[in-house]
Amino acid sequence: MKYIFVSGGVISGIGKGIATASIALLLKSAGFKVSPLKMDPYLNVDAGTMNPIEHGEVFVLDDGIETDQDLGHYERFLNESLDKNNIATQGSIYLTVLQKERNLEYDGEFVDINHVTEEIIERIHQAGKMRNADVVLVEIGGTAGEYQNMLFLEANRLLKLKKHDDVIHVHITYLPVPPSIGELKSKPAQMSVRDLNAVGIQPDIILARAEKPIDEFRRKKLAVSSGLDPEYIISAPDVDSIYKVPLGYEEQNLVQKILGKLKLKKSQKDLKDWKDFVAKIDNSKKVVKIGIVGKYFATGDYTLADAYVSVIEAIKHASWTQGLKPEIHWVDAGKVLKDGSILKGFQGIIVPGGFGSRDIEGKIVTIKYCRENQIPYFGLCYGMQLATVEFARNVLGYKDANTTEIDPKTAYPVIHIMPDQEKKLLERNYGATMRLGAWDCVLKEGSIACSLYGKKDISERHRHRYEFNNKFKDELEKKGFMVSGTTPDGKLVEVIELKNHPFFIGTQFHPELKSRPLAPHPLFVGFVKAASKVKL
Repeated sequence: MKYIFVSGGVISGIGKGIATASIALLLKSAGFKVSPLKMDPYLNVDAGTMNPIEHGEVFVLDDGIETDQDLGHYERFLNESLDKNNIATQGSIYLTVLQKERNLEYDGEFVDINHVTEEIIERIHQAGKMRNADVVLVEIGGTAGEYQNMLFLEANRLLKLKKHDDVIHVHITYLPVPPSIGELKSKPAQMSVRDLNAVGIQPDIILARAEKPIDEFRRKKLAVSSGLDPEYIISAPDVDSIYKVPLGYEEQNLVQKILGKLKLKKSQKDLKDWKDFVAKIDNSKKVVKIGIVGKYFATGDYTLADAYVSVIEAIKHASWTQGLKPEIHWVDAGKVLKDGSILKGFQGIIVPGGFGSRDIEGKIVTIKYCRENQIPYFGLCYGMQLATVEFARNVLGYKDANTTEIDPKTAYPVIHIMPDQEKKLLERNYGATMRLGAWDCVLKEGSIACSLYGKKDISERHRHRYEFNNKFKDELEKKGFMVSGTTPDGKLVEVIELKNHPFFIGTQFHPELKSRPLAPHPLFVGFVKAASKVKL
């Protein structure tokens, strides 16, 4: 088994996840089995209790593990589903070490940092073993020079000592272009390499991130300061789509250089499907205007892009495969209440997942607008629940209808909490206690959802505590509301639709989590196709 560590320097958000996913794709295309592993330095056990504004989207895997958005990038680029072995937080590692100590699994030894690095290395081995991988790609969260990720880097150093010819390190660094100077500056990149050298790591390959391609002068300068041959300095300029990153690496023979370092020979080279997909990005010309009505904003700035990464990418996958160019607009749900006219001009509207009471009335006004004006609507998780609330209020006349998450005393609790979940909330047992991961669903024949999937039996990923209240099912369906998907036992509602509407679907699950560039999600395909038919 071979190991590639990926680190970043100079700035956060440099694109380590995209780089790792891109290298994984290229290695797979060269005929190797790959297992990517994200090692996050935070002390949270998982990403489930983190604020989306600070941390971004919580990405849920089939086995219910709550991770960060990089696992989504890995799955989308590899077109494979991952599991708990592909994520390790520092918090989960410490928790395991302490549990082993409590269980006397260290035979009474003095437990110290060495046991932590041993656990990190064990997680790395496990990530490869469980997928029978030829290569394990380990993305180290954080930035070179920070103390938070030092133990991951130490594990890298120790593994290199044990398996010298089987371990390489790829460092992503940044060359800024100060506006007053107008040219790339390599000194910050040089210093980030020195930060790695200071902890005993010499990078084998450097990915030089910058606004524009790195020139030969800077390439040689960075190579000399880093002790590398210039051919191992790979230019990684900004591109207009993350899906073009692997092709930029391929043009510079990055994987061939990686395989040379690891003494491997590729058995194939198959990027045709990926290149065909990327070609669709540039060839899609017809604009489709999609509004996403959400609440995750930071002070003065939109942060919805990070909070809803998978939704954005799912829209793109579906649109490009239909020859459509998505134009995505953010709509602050709070502003909809003040001025409903801001919803005009969209061909389709999505209300994504979320929690809490803030700005839900703006979302309900949005849903009413879509229902009454025949605008394609797609409600994801909370968006499905609020669509049920809106219908109960404005079609059935239950003015007090609500979800008990917002109003526990509502006379019409069309969305309510399951008894087992209520107990967990009373105990303040929040971490990893929601309904999580992949659940089977049976779709109703003749429904739009069933026609889009092309089958009745599906499986989708969940992340929620509240559910549709079946006590109101018959009353809702008498007025044109359709329950078009349930769990196999029929107890939990998974999909709702409206009759006599071009596209009005709500899902209790998160279909965006399983959309891939080479396999766009059928519900998103149906949504953008319906939206593209709306004349503005």
